Amino acid sequence: MTGNSSDSLPPQEPTPAGIGTRLRNFAIAIVAILLGTALFFGFKADTAPGLLSAMAEDVVPLEVALTNGKPTLMEFYANWCTSCQAMASEMEALKQQYSDRVNFVMLNVDNSKWLPEILHYRVDGIPHFVFLDAAGGAIAQTIGEQPRTVMEANLVALADHSPLPYAQSSGETSAFSAPVTPAKASTTDPRSHSSQVVN
Repeated sequence: MTGNSSDSLPPQEPTPAGIGTRLRNFAIAIVAILLGTALFFGFKADTAPGLLSAMAEDVVPLEVALTNGKPTLMEFYANWCTSCQAMASEMEALKQQYSDRVNFVMLNVDNSKWLPEILHYRVDGIPHFVFLDAAGGAIAQTIGEQPRTVMEANLVALADHSPLPYAQSSGETSAFSAPVTPAKASTTDPRSHSSQVVN
């Protein structure tokens, strides 16, 4: 028989050292997969859009905030809003500090459920913050990115039922346009409350 000498050798049984190497490599591969998965989901939760979603799940529902006798900070936001993302960690810290005295409400402008509120408060840029007194009446609004000092001063005043020092302030916003605009009263609609003379 001519040719390669390895063709004529019988198959060799794996050695204990070879089995150990394979098991070690397999264990390393499993650990790498688990670590990669954990890192992926950990980073995903810590990103600003992930933080916004997590914050929105842990706020007071609007219906409760309007009836529980505490003043409220209502934020109109969206996960894609870069200005909202920029403020997310500061807002979470403020919520942790003041949620015992102030309701924190977050309304996602991408959810059509909040369209009446979007139209009522004339939201055309986000983040859009509305400060409500304990009875649910709007007392001030701020639009766009706000420094933590401004938001905190307003929250302290809101909790103390004092005038807000930074009412009507504005900063950098992410553009937002409501999917519909308020309907104008029709002059031909009999339900219209216009002062129409009928002959």
